[in-house]
Amino acid sequence: MLQDKKGFYVEKGTSDLCSSLQFVGKCGLIVNTKQHLLFWGLLFNLRIDYKLKRQDSTKTLLIKSEQLLRIEEHDFAMRPGFGGAAIPVGIDVQVESIDSISEVNMDFTMTLYLRHYWKDERLSFPSRTNQSRTFDSRLVKKIWVPDVFFVHSKRSFIHDTTMENIMLRVYPDGNILYSVRVTVTALCSMDFSSFPLDTQNCSLELESYAYNENDLMLYWKNGNDSLRTDEIVLSQFFIEHFHASSGLAFYSSTGWYNRLFINFILRRHIFFFMLQTYFPTMLMVVLSWVSFWIDRRAVPARVSLGMTTVLTMSTIITGVSSSMPQVSYVKAVDIYLWTSFLFVFLSVIEYAAVNYCTTLEEMRKMRRGKIPSTFDASQAMAFDGCFHDNDIELTTFTRMAPTLTSNPLTTPTQSSDIRAPEGTRLRRQRSVRENVDLLVNNSYMIDSYSRLAFPLSYLLFNTIYWSLYS
Repeated sequence: MLQDKKGFYVEKGTSDLCSSLQFVGKCGLIVNTKQHLLFWGLLFNLRIDYKLKRQDSTKTLLIKSEQLLRIEEHDFAMRPGFGGAAIPVGIDVQVESIDSISEVNMDFTMTLYLRHYWKDERLSFPSRTNQSRTFDSRLVKKIWVPDVFFVHSKRSFIHDTTMENIMLRVYPDGNILYSVRVTVTALCSMDFSSFPLDTQNCSLELESYAYNENDLMLYWKNGNDSLRTDEIVLSQFFIEHFHASSGLAFYSSTGWYNRLFINFILRRHIFFFMLQTYFPTMLMVVLSWVSFWIDRRAVPARVSLGMTTVLTMSTIITGVSSSMPQVSYVKAVDIYLWTSFLFVFLSVIEYAAVNYCTTLEEMRKMRRGKIPSTFDASQAMAFDGCFHDNDIELTTFTRMAPTLTSNPLTTPTQSSDIRAPEGTRLRRQRSVRENVDLLVNNSYMIDSYSRLAFPLSYLLFNTIYWSLYS
């Protein structure tokens, strides 16, 4: 700084500028005026900032709230009323959605709003309007909150988009509402003995982790109305009922704890499994019966049809088993699939029996000379797979006269004249061996009986199955 002739202090660069421009000795006055303008401009800006701060009081709201609630004056590591009676903590739950239900992992995922209600007189504050104050997660970390956790939970998290979904509301009298939006994956012990015609009972359990019943009393704030649900639609289940309950849990090392239950009943939709499992299985069983109408000499056709149905049933059983947990008991779908598989397998065995009996029948006829050596079996088959006598040249045999009569003294000629009176004709019942020989000698009858026996048996099985599990 330099002092000019009139006693004003100016900067060195300004003095040089003034001397170069030759402002008739008034340059010092210009500099003095410039300093006054800068001073008044700075004062004007400070007044504007002061007015904006008065209008926007939220910039110091957190600090004021901490002072108002006297957070620094208390030790919030201790529960309210420490050393006295147990503090009551009310719970209110609103289920937003059931995101997934896994049979393989035996668990479910649920998103819900969990609200806690309790009173902490340490946070009471004077208020003329009796209005509450609402805060976010930043103040929650500085006060005491209940340590409620989910029993049997596998994973859980609090949503944090765009901020942590936590709300804290403090009333002047010290009542507090603490709400969080959480997603939890919990265990559900499922019974698959009636799968897929089953009904599952699942529950989400809440409990205090550190405080037993002597320190914290957990209860439903509004009884059964404490549990509310939105309209929930699931792909494979129908929610029959939601209800709340409570109980006690005992731990040998820490004592008794209050436990709250969110119970819900799930009934499975059967239509999906009808389309994916039951209908294809029924079609495979019916398809296996087609071989009963195919010529018994068409070995490639009947064998390929039987093997195709067996392999298809194996694929269906494998697909169902891969989507289910490895349980040690038999499920309802297993009974249906394996019984249907047995029907398909028996249709293959039936053709093996038909083919074997046909071979034996031909060998016996060849030995008796009923079938000439030049006989072509392919020319003697009808569409129903049966041989006809008029297609085969049979050797004629003379009929043998009956030798046994009722009276041993009667001659064969006399016995032929004796006729049994009407209504007294007797027929000897065939033995089991004779019936087997009859089937062996007439193998086409096996297919004829199977056309009726297999459908009736399968119809009877379906009637019993659906009456038991529906």
